[in-house]
Amino acid sequence: MTRQQLVEQIKKKKSYLCVGLDTDITKIPAHLQSHPDAIFEFNKAIIDATKDLCVSYKINTAFYEAHGLKGWEAMQKTVEYIPQEIFTIADAKRGDIGNTSTQYAKAFFEALPFDSITVAPYMGEDSVAPFLEYNGKWAIVLGLTSNKGASDFELQKTGEAYLYEKVLSTVSKWGSPENLMFVIGATQAEEFTNIRKITPDHFYLVPGVGAQGGSLKDISEKAMNKDCGLLVNASRAIIYASGKEDFADAARKVAQEYQQEMAVYLDRLNN
Repeated sequence: MTRQQLVEQIKKKKSYLCVGLDTDITKIPAHLQSHPDAIFEFNKAIIDATKDLCVSYKINTAFYEAHGLKGWEAMQKTVEYIPQEIFTIADAKRGDIGNTSTQYAKAFFEALPFDSITVAPYMGEDSVAPFLEYNGKWAIVLGLTSNKGASDFELQKTGEAYLYEKVLSTVSKWGSPENLMFVIGATQAEEFTNIRKITPDHFYLVPGVGAQGGSLKDISEKAMNKDCGLLVNASRAIIYASGKEDFADAARKVAQEYQQEMAVYLDRLNN
C-alpha cells in the first residue's frame, strides 16, 4: 500500500485507528474455545465488526508463532481475510544481518501478504535495508517504545542526544516517508513534540492507547502532521471488550468510540 492510498483511507473513514489482533487463545470467549480454528474464527468476527471503522490491522506474530504450524496458518488466513484497502502490519520486530533480513522480508512480504513489518534497528542499516526494497511495502522501525524498559537504552543520553533521537534522525535517512514509519509509544506523549521536529513527515505507529493508559487526545494534538501521520493502535481494549458471545458487537462499540474521537481531531486538522 502506498502512502497516498493510506492517507485516502484515513480521510474516507475519518479514522486513523489500528486494531491490534494480538489474539490470545486463553482470552477468547468460551464458546469459541472448542472450534478447530478458534483464533481465526475470533479474528474473522473482529474484522467483520470493525473493518469500516479502522484503517489498519496489526497482527502481533508472537501470539501465532506460539502455536507452531497451526498458528502460522491462522495468521495467514487472517491477513488474507483483511480487505485489501486496509493497511496490514506484521508486528514481528525482526532485524538481523542483511541476508537474514532479506529472508524475513520474503516471509512477510511475499509468502505472507503484509503491507508492513515492525523492525528493530539495533544492528544498523544493513539489517533494515532489505525491508525497504519492496514497492508499496513499509518498514516500521522501533523508535521510542511504551514499555518500562525504554529507560534502559532508548532514554539514555549518547552525547547531547537521547539514543532514540539518534535512531530517528539516522534511520529516517535510510528510507523515506513513503516507505518508513516509526513506532512511538503512546505513554511517551510528552516527547511527541520533539519527535515530530526530528521526523516531521513520517507516519508513526502508536501503541499504548487503551489498556496501557496512553491518551488519544494528547497524541493527536502533539503528533499529527498535514497527512495525519498517525496509526494509533488499540488491541486489548477493543478485541477483549467482552468475553461473552457478544464480543464482536462489544469490540465494534469500542472501536466506534475511538473512530468518533479521531474524526473530531481530523476535522480540526483540516479546518
